[in-house]
Amino acid sequence: MSLMRIEWFAALAAGWGLVVAGAVPALAQEQLDVAESTPIVEIAADDQLSRREIDRWLRIAQKPDKPSEVSTGAYSGNDSCQYANDGECDDPGLGTGACPVRTDYSDCWRLAEGVEDDSCQWANDNECDEPLGLGTGACPQATDFSDCQNVIHLRGQDDSCATALNGVCEEPGLGNGSCAANTDRGDCIGRDRPMEINDHYFGRDDRVIMDTAVFPWSVIGVITLEGGGTCTATLIANDVLITASHCINGDRGTNSAGTFATGFGRPDGMRTARIIDHMIDPNWDNERFSNSDDFDGTDWAMLRIDQPLGAELGHVGVRALVDTAGARGARRASLYQAGYSRDTGDHLSGNIGCEILDVMNDNTMQHNCDTTQGDSGSPFMVEENGQYYVVATDSNYRRVPNAPVINIAARSDGWTGYYDDFVAGRLGASNTRPQGPGKPDKN
Repeated sequence: MSLMRIEWFAALAAGWGLVVAGAVPALAQEQLDVAESTPIVEIAADDQLSRREIDRWLRIAQKPDKPSEVSTGAYSGNDSCQYANDGECDDPGLGTGACPVRTDYSDCWRLAEGVEDDSCQWANDNECDEPLGLGTGACPQATDFSDCQNVIHLRGQDDSCATALNGVCEEPGLGNGSCAANTDRGDCIGRDRPMEINDHYFGRDDRVIMDTAVFPWSVIGVITLEGGGTCTATLIANDVLITASHCINGDRGTNSAGTFATGFGRPDGMRTARIIDHMIDPNWDNERFSNSDDFDGTDWAMLRIDQPLGAELGHVGVRALVDTAGARGARRASLYQAGYSRDTGDHLSGNIGCEILDVMNDNTMQHNCDTTQGDSGSPFMVEENGQYYVVATDSNYRRVPNAPVINIAARSDGWTGYYDDFVAGRLGASNTRPQGPGKPDKN
């Protein structure tokens, strides 16, 4: 695996125009000189970089370092954990728990000693840069205090308890103790969320935990890909799923190999199947999707599985809402959305009654459903006479100058025309055009 210096990548990125929001000027020589003197951050050349990551690497090259603060010595340890020095504390009791005790010292000592400062090179730029959903992730925890002070009370908190988001605080010392500490955030701290928070809650987190033993939530599951990563996916036929294209695409191309699991709350257990085929938009361009907003409308993928789970569990329908109801009618729709968000553990969280805010001509829509990492590929549905129909799938967000980010979904209008042929097996990875009867054989 070849490795490259981050300043080298940043210089190339500026030359290639890998920009998320607005133009980034080419690096001046003095900026390159600064980058040359900064610590080396290595990235695997074959790893896929998101737009947010590219933005982060550009910042590293273009902003000078500040000297690091020094620990008081009250907390000791080392950086022997494989996740050390990633800007996120992973010690148990302080951070994610991904590391053994006191093996992520550099990321954790500030939290352990109660030190909050502005030692990050990007402090005081009016943007919170803490990781784990609070900000951009460009600064280590507790080093961007002035920009993050309105959101740091949420640090280390999530809604991973099975009974989170039910309106009752159940953490020890605050409630009945049926939830572990720091796992019932919405009920114990409150649901108000500052607009500057990097997770997308629009000032308030209105999600609830869905019962995956009950339809339609029982047919919204998780794909786990052999190439790495997970996304939300939904049964839309007996053996067909819908998800986001970026979930199965990377620098090495398209790879849908993996498994699908759903119905986790069923009394007789969850159901699983292997993914055996896929179809993506013929115009999909992974590089351009990763580096611009121009291809968000192609961010869909239909997947075929090797078990007819929909025959047993049922499946939702599909609808090209804008094509059938028009943009004005679509904006009047009441949406149902659910996905496996990163901050709700193994539990399906979702929204009931959120809305489409705008319909764009690139086959996307802006919505106000509360979504975050892990929701990629999750369905936006409408209900009619007890039947549910997928009208869009969660894609990503777009930055807006001097305003909160906006949430973007790829509308089903872009793929419902392929649906019947894919379900019938006439379309798939080996064939991207519908198969007709063709010409008769010559004798």
